Amino acid sequence: MLTRRGFIGAAAAGALTPWRTALARLAPSSRPRPSRDQLAWQRDERAMFFHFGMNTFTDREWGDGTEDPAVFAPENLDARQWTRTAKRAGFRAAILTAKHHDGFCLWPTRTTKHSVASSPWRDGRGDLVREFVDACQAEGLKPGLYLSPWDRNASVYGDSPRYNDFYCDQLTELLTHYGHIHEVWFDGANGEGPNGKKQTYDWPRVWSLVRRLQPHAIIFSDAGPDVRWIGTENGVAGDPNWSTVDPAVVPVPGTSGREATLMMQHGDPNGTVWRPGETDVSIRKGWFHHPSEQNTIRSVDNLLDLYFTSVGRNSKLLLNVPPNRAGRLDDVDGERLAGMHDRLSSMFTRTREGLQWTADITGPTTMVVSMEFKLTGRFSIIDLREDIEHQGQCVARYTVEGSDGRDWRQLSTGTTIGYRKLDRITPTDILRLRLRVENIAPNPPPLSIAIGLY
Repeated sequence: MLTRRGFIGAAAAGALTPWRTALARLAPSSRPRPSRDQLAWQRDERAMFFHFGMNTFTDREWGDGTEDPAVFAPENLDARQWTRTAKRAGFRAAILTAKHHDGFCLWPTRTTKHSVASSPWRDGRGDLVREFVDACQAEGLKPGLYLSPWDRNASVYGDSPRYNDFYCDQLTELLTHYGHIHEVWFDGANGEGPNGKKQTYDWPRVWSLVRRLQPHAIIFSDAGPDVRWIGTENGVAGDPNWSTVDPAVVPVPGTSGREATLMMQHGDPNGTVWRPGETDVSIRKGWFHHPSEQNTIRSVDNLLDLYFTSVGRNSKLLLNVPPNRAGRLDDVDGERLAGMHDRLSSMFTRTREGLQWTADITGPTTMVVSMEFKLTGRFSIIDLREDIEHQGQCVARYTVEGSDGRDWRQLSTGTTIGYRKLDRITPTDILRLRLRVENIAPNPPPLSIAIGLY
């Protein structure tokens, strides 16, 4: 339905219908929108992080780079077990720590002797990056790699030009020897090297290298350029959470300050580039496996909460599940992940669609979408989605009301929607539903919103 301001309102339990999407294409948004690769990345919703390396065997979180490679000796490493667990739990991508801050490389690099080639694992002929990528491909997962910029072992760290060459050589090996890499993960970690010096990273060079070698890879860091860190490691995305940002506020990874933190957590409704947030969190207290933290494994209920506070807040969930010293994921971790997936599957069983819907513009920045069912149904989840592919992100504040055929009552209220906003409500009998969009961002295009009830 087109109204005097040119908005299109769509309300249905599920995806946008083809004709409404087609109408939206006739009037492209002037607001930033995701690239095809960014859109596919977000639609995956969940990725698994595998922190594994020297710290697994030294029982530390941050190594100092002086570790003996002989310590790295997993007795029963099985990357297929990792990826089977991820697939069983409904994850669609996975990322491996190819190198952490200690500088130990999980592939036989030519750049340093501090790698698996100097360890007893696989008699010094092992390549964990290869085994990981092959395992991802075997299970239909998209592989990603993390390469720590901070290297506490490299003698050239702190000699900025030389280390930037060294780092780009390592990155080139990872991006040319293992086929397609879906996501390349960077952080802004920057401490002293073995020479006591700090490094100045050449991020434009690094990002352009990834673009040249893996043009479809998603580049993650505090500053993007494709995906940004959500600003915390507690599994909770910002509210509001805009996928648009002002790139000048966080120009490079490691940018600090209140303004940068707020930009990472919340984005900017007036942002000029599309840079959605990724919410990273660990299933255990630490990022690497520690036997003493066995009682810190998150419950199924807690993992479920993480889904709603990440994916359900217009973000993507990156859940770390660290392999143990044997080179396998613990059974308890796998059981909790499977439980999370089963609970989500039962929650989002498709229910009846709205029989009638209407959309009306009620003011310069407001809209009301109404839906009516043939019969009253009991629902506990409201699933809202904007057509970000064609219109970008527009909704800044909304309220959802429901009626069982008598009085209307408020069910939920929120700020941003974006790719997906999930509101859990007290189980309620609903015959009619009403979405009030109370604030729309500047320069809105024709607006499409999908409503799902579960």
